[in-house]
Amino acid sequence: MTGAGGVIDVLIVEDGDEYLTNLTTFVAEGIEYRQAHNGRQAQQMIVERRPDLVYLDMRFDRIPVADLLGSVVELTARFNSDAARARQFQQYNQGLFILHAIRDAGFTGPVILSYDFAVEERRFKALSARDPALHYCPDYADAQTIRAAILDAVRSEGEA
Repeated sequence: MTGAGGVIDVLIVEDGDEYLTNLTTFVAEGIEYRQAHNGRQAQQMIVERRPDLVYLDMRFDRIPVADLLGSVVELTARFNSDAARARQFQQYNQGLFILHAIRDAGFTGPVILSYDFAVEERRFKALSARDPALHYCPDYADAQTIRAAILDAVRSEGEA
């Protein structure tokens, strides 16, 4: 399931540059990284060249509101007309909106959400029950843990 020369092609989707900087610095051997800063860019990049894995940030509070996926109108209705809460939900859960969008774009490969689901174990179980190729790695994970998560996710996809 890896790209040319056995190199794993990873698309990082984040609203900053922290993951790209850290992963290319500390988790580089045998892995090639590309980056998208929002869901639309991620969809386009997946169509152009399918990655072996998507490494996806959950929270997107540093990009323009216009670049967020999801309908703030629908979310505002869900939050009893509280537009501020709706926008915060949209930003803090943007990774899930992007996950849905890349699945709609036809990407069926593994996705690692960078988020600490340890305190929300039931939530992750519900998400992964609907999407078995979904994995997570805590935001604060060290390089060895991140590398293991990437290799395990790609390996498990190859076995499926």
